[in-house]
Parts: sequence; C-alpha cells; structure tokens
Amino acid sequence: MYKVVIGLEVHSELKTQTKCFCSCENKFGGEPNSHCCPVCVGMPGALPVLNQKAVEYAIKAGLSVGCRINEYSVFERKNYFYPDLAKAYQISQLEYPLCVGGGVEIDVDGKKKLIRLNRIHLEEDAGKLIHSKEGTMIDYNRGGVPLIEIVSEPDISSAEEAVAYLQKLKSTLLYLGVSDCKMQEGSLRCDVNLSLHKEGEPLGTRTEMKNLNSFRAVYRAIKYEAQRQEEELEAGRAIIQETRRWDDNAGKSYSMRTKEDAQDYRYFPDPDIIPINVEKSYIEEIRKTLPKLAEDRAKNYVENLGLTEKDASQLTESKYISDYFEEVIKQYNEPKFVCNWILGEVFKKLNTIDEEDPEIMISPQNMAKLLKLYHSETIGQSVARKLLDELWGTNEDPETVVKENGLAQNNDVGGLEEVIKEIMKNNPKAVDELKAGNQKTMAFFVGQAMKATGGKANPKLVNEIVNNLIK
Repeated sequence: MYKVVIGLEVHSELKTQTKCFCSCENKFGGEPNSHCCPVCVGMPGALPVLNQKAVEYAIKAGLSVGCRINEYSVFERKNYFYPDLAKAYQISQLEYPLCVGGGVEIDVDGKKKLIRLNRIHLEEDAGKLIHSKEGTMIDYNRGGVPLIEIVSEPDISSAEEAVAYLQKLKSTLLYLGVSDCKMQEGSLRCDVNLSLHKEGEPLGTRTEMKNLNSFRAVYRAIKYEAQRQEEELEAGRAIIQETRRWDDNAGKSYSMRTKEDAQDYRYFPDPDIIPINVEKSYIEEIRKTLPKLAEDRAKNYVENLGLTEKDASQLTESKYISDYFEEVIKQYNEPKFVCNWILGEVFKKLNTIDEEDPEIMISPQNMAKLLKLYHSETIGQSVARKLLDELWGTNEDPETVVKENGLAQNNDVGGLEEVIKEIMKNNPKAVDELKAGNQKTMAFFVGQAMKATGGKANPKLVNEIVNNLIK
C-alpha cells in the first residue's frame, strides 16, 4: 500500500494599486501590453523601486498563518530564459524570504490536521503567453505584478486534504484583503508536487504539475497522478522526476520536461534592490491591523448571535457570504432566521451557477425586506421563494412588488373563518376524521382554504381556526 505525499506551492497575486517594482497599474485585463513600462519589460538601464504595500501585504499574510517575519530579507534574481520573462530573470527570494515557518490547520471529515509551511516569499509575476493557430503572442500586463508564493511542507496526503488546505488559504487571504483570489483570472494558482512511497521507506521521486487554477483541477490532478504513479511502480517502472501539464478537459496529465535534482537558476542578490530591513515596530503595527478571520467570526456568531457551530462555520467559509449575512442582519436583526435562508434558499440558487465565486444577485437591503415580509407572515413561504426568484438580478423593492401584485397573505380572521365554515359544511366526513384525531386531514382543509382564497390564506391561521371550530 502506497502513501501519497504532497507539497503545494500556492501563488497569490497581491491586490496592490501598482506593480511590485514600478508604478504601472496592477489591474486584470486591459489591452495587451497597455499596463507596461521600461521597468516591467526589462529595458536596459530601467531601475526597479520596491512597492512598500506589497511588503506590508506579504507580512500580513505571514502573520495570519503564524510565520516568523524575517527582519532581514533579500531579493534575488532567478535566472531562466522563457518568453514570458522580459528580463530573462524573475525578481524573487530564496535565501532570506520575508516569512518563515507557520502552518494552516485543516479539517477533513471532522479530523483536524496542521499543514506546516516552509515559507512565504514575495516575488514578481511573469507575463502571459497567448497561443493561437497564427503563433504565440506575449502580453506583459501581468509581468511585474506582486505575488506571494506560499510553500507547504510535504504534509498533505490526499486530494481532499489539498483542497481543504487551498480553501483555508483562499479564505484567509480574502479576509485579510491582500488578494482577490480570482482563480479564473489566475490571481490564485497552485503547483502540485506529488510522490508515493511505502511505509518505512524513503520518500519517492516526485513529479510537479504547474499552474492549476481551480479546486476541481487540483483534486482531479492529484487523483490521476497518484493512480498513474502507483500503476508505474506496480509495473516495475521507475518514476521520472519531471514537470507535467494537467489537461482538465481530458482529465489527464502529460510530460512537459524532465527535471534535474536541483535546477540551476543561478540565484544571486539583485544589485538594483537593497535588502529589506523590517523593524519589529513595523511588524507589530501590521499585526494590529489584522482583521477577524473566519474562526473568529464563527466564534462570534455562536456566542453572540446564537447560531450553531455548523451554521457559523458554513457562513464564514466565504468572506463574501459572511459579509453579506452581516449586512442583512444590520437591516433585520434576526440572525437565525437570516442564516437559515442564506444557507438554504440562497445557497440553492448559487449552486446552480457554474462559476468559481458566484454573486448573490439581490442586495442585502432587499433580502432583509423580503425576509421581514415572510417572517411577519405578510407573505407565505411559497410566495417568498417565488419572490426571491423574481427579485434575483433586479433592483426591485420587495414591498412594492408584493403590493402591486397582490401577493400579501389573507390574515383576516373573520373572513377566513367564514370560508372554513363553508368548507366544513360541505365536507362533514373530513370533519369527523379530524375530530377522530387524523391530523393528516388538516392538510385537506388548508388546501381547500388556499383554493378558495386564490392561494392567499395564511396556513398557520387556517390551522388555528380549524382547530378552534372542531372543539
């Protein structure tokens, strides 16, 4: 039986206004090569200037996962020739990274596990190659964008653990506000290093799969590669240390290039960038700005809002959902009721959207109004659900829609009593069955009352009136 050993290298672009070493706009998209200058395209004589906000964000990320922040940090040139590197080297960190150690605790099927971190270092991103039938074109808009590389120790042992780790990292970075983590735009991507070995034996030869940009791709790639390596070993063939390309459409990986045991990038300190000396007081200033992360918010929801641990955990997995929940309860302070609707009806709609981070298409203010109408029994459950569908993607006011379309429930006790008396008069057998204790018959009376009132009768009120009349 083989054990799977996985180490992940996660690259997350930082959400600064400008690039890492120049004043070009750090923004996704735009016309190709429109966010460029002599510095980020490597023109001779152009000198880089370090973006302090990028350093701050990197330290912030390190502090959030328990890293030790190096007070002395050095940028180095990682030399390799590839078209997406205009300078033929990448400004990165090796010997003296900004952040060292730390760890991320994950929970898979109720079992907690600490995934240790080796480091978090700051570097610049490369440009983007665009392949077509006519050839390959290069867009350097992304070149020079600041990113952090988060390197784990080989503590991950399954695809499930890898995804849980990535989800936790993404959540943390979003709560910190240092990255938008839009995997579809490449601002969060992952390299997977994987090997197999048997218990008690040395670690096996690893392969690397680069630039996976979705949780689904990471999960499937790990499953495939573990199976592929096991089949190779069982057939008596050696695993080759190589870089492989994952094709998510085909569900397979393909060999790109073999890899030496230690690739020579000829790192050396960048002579144009002086070492960073980070004062302890600066680190502590950044520490004071750390926001409440998912665990802190979940604890608050349980202790102060009365939510269950399970519900609080689900709400806080995504900062976007947690923020939305908090905005709704500012307008309508019924946390449990709001939570149930978000985790139920809203999640149902989000699950039908085939996107990495789908958007809730109804404002918190309108959601609060809708839930007030339902909770106060102005409208019934079925109407509330239909109303959510109608308001999704619009900016219409729920109260106005209910009023203009006559959707309010019939809460007129006297009027409903007359309707129910008529139903009982015409259905004596059903009355006798209900008096005999057959509570299922109550559904008959509710249905008849709904039919008689055009679906506007308040079911709860109908139940009360029926019970009073048969006493």
